[in-house]
Amino acid sequence: MLFQDSEEINFDQILEFYKHHLHQKILPFWLNHCIDHRNGGINNCVRDDGKLLSTDKYLWSQGRALWVFSHLYNAHDNDLKWLNIAKPIAEMLLEYGRNDKGEWFYSIKGDGSPAQQPQSIYVDAFCTYGLTEFAKATGDKKALKAAQETFERVSPILEDPSSLMTLPHPIPKGFQAHGPIMIFAHVFHELGVYSNNLDAIEKSLELANQIMTLHVDQEREVLFEFIPKQDSSLDGNTEKTFIPGHAIESMWFMEKIYRYHETHEKIELAMEVIRWHLEKGWDSKFGGLFLACHLENGKPAWHSPQSKIWWPHTESIQSLLLAYLITGAEWTKMWFRKIHDYTFSHFPNPKNGEWFHNLDRKGNPSPPYLETLPVKDPFHLPRALMYSINILKQISTQNS
Repeated sequence: MLFQDSEEINFDQILEFYKHHLHQKILPFWLNHCIDHRNGGINNCVRDDGKLLSTDKYLWSQGRALWVFSHLYNAHDNDLKWLNIAKPIAEMLLEYGRNDKGEWFYSIKGDGSPAQQPQSIYVDAFCTYGLTEFAKATGDKKALKAAQETFERVSPILEDPSSLMTLPHPIPKGFQAHGPIMIFAHVFHELGVYSNNLDAIEKSLELANQIMTLHVDQEREVLFEFIPKQDSSLDGNTEKTFIPGHAIESMWFMEKIYRYHETHEKIELAMEVIRWHLEKGWDSKFGGLFLACHLENGKPAWHSPQSKIWWPHTESIQSLLLAYLITGAEWTKMWFRKIHDYTFSHFPNPKNGEWFHNLDRKGNPSPPYLETLPVKDPFHLPRALMYSINILKQISTQNS
């Protein structure tokens, strides 16, 4: 479904389109090709046509998949078939996912034995995220305990964000990165609210405030991905790098956190940050959002910056619907049409279902841009569709 010139947005039609796309185009790919019925978990090293490339399981993706299937049950349709998929993923993570120190392995082999040692705090985040959502669906005490233990171990480490292990996105020396802070702000909030863990709620708010006061530069209208540990002028490429998709995704995290704390002025700022990064991140020549940008047209300190990747676009669709629900502003509708049309004319894979995850600048499918994380990932796309469906239902109610 693409918009015609000057066509008014019919949110009810968009709602039905997204529901159909989720259930007929996206979920069948993962159900048909990627569920490991023998060992548990999902096979996440697959090609766009579903062909299995490796039985190694990257826990980054396992935690994400656990969240998706648990959330399908919790907030989408309460169908027990999703829990039947989620449960073996949770059991695999709980039995094989951590070392004796409680650190999450980067990947494990098909039989559950370690493949790659812990080397990314993002894995801690996504496993905590998935286990929290699974505990919410089932009341599983072991899952919640593992999530709480990860919070207790990781929270002190975040005091020095420049020292974190963050494969596949290493932090440049001497800098604090926005990425780990944004994901843990969201993950800790979800854990804290579900389990009434006041320490997790407080830590989430502390991280959110770091983003909004240190990484967001209101004068330049940008959220910097990296900021120097010490005060210094912005005179290099790293200091001037921003990731449009990260900034936009981060802001719907912020909206959820600040709505909980009833801090409305921060929500207003978050909506503006979304607009800034659509305007600054859009490729006026070929369309779509750049993966990474430089404030002064230099070289961004990020992988494959001119690529068009699926997840910034899905995060933008969801965030724009949220911004419209909150503000009703005309810019939200204009950008929604633009992002929706680019996304659904470029990313869906008409032959095999699901999407091409990686495109070059001109919009042609390209190989995965991260050799250190060779996965096809079941997360940003179904999550954005589920959240968008929920927001569209609210818009329908609000407009009726």
